[in-house]
Amino acid sequence: MSKLPPTPGQTVGPFFGYALPYDGGADLVPTSHPSAIRLHGTVYDGAGDPIPDALIEIWQASENGVVPRVPGSRSRDGWTFTGFGRVAVGPDGHYSFTTVRPGPTEEGAAPFFAVTVFARGLLHRLLTRAYLPLGADAAAADPFLSSLPQDRRETLIARADEQGLVFDIHLQGDDETVFLSYGDE
Repeated sequence: MSKLPPTPGQTVGPFFGYALPYDGGADLVPTSHPSAIRLHGTVYDGAGDPIPDALIEIWQASENGVVPRVPGSRSRDGWTFTGFGRVAVGPDGHYSFTTVRPGPTEEGAAPFFAVTVFARGLLHRLLTRAYLPLGADAAAADPFLSSLPQDRRETLIARADEQGLVFDIHLQGDDETVFLSYGDE
């Protein structure tokens, strides 16, 4: 009997837009929070077209750089910051979270949001980071960012707007976002 090679996992979409979003998933803090900001952007395919059926998750530290270790990451009780959010993109590929700016989790590291992307045609989730806007010196001091060429580093840095931060995600193409490997993925 011949041994068959393993087959890839099932594609993750587009059913997750129906099954995985939950009430309050985009609101890590209430909009009335004194430090509330908006983290938002658009998910693009390799041709530069918005992807209408992706799902975005973020994980982040608190403003003080503390990674929350509280149960119930999907719980929204109005005062417990869990550092987790999940939202489906709209028909225009746009997503939005209400959150706070994360603090650095260790000395010399730049603060960032951990971002997970699920989308049609992906066999596995994609992992990346959205760094707060920072200067060249701060980027050069960060252990991870400094390991990347300057032009690739820019794909991980959010830009400020009047409501908070914009972080667009490009799955392929000239502006492709840097994606990370984690564990066995």
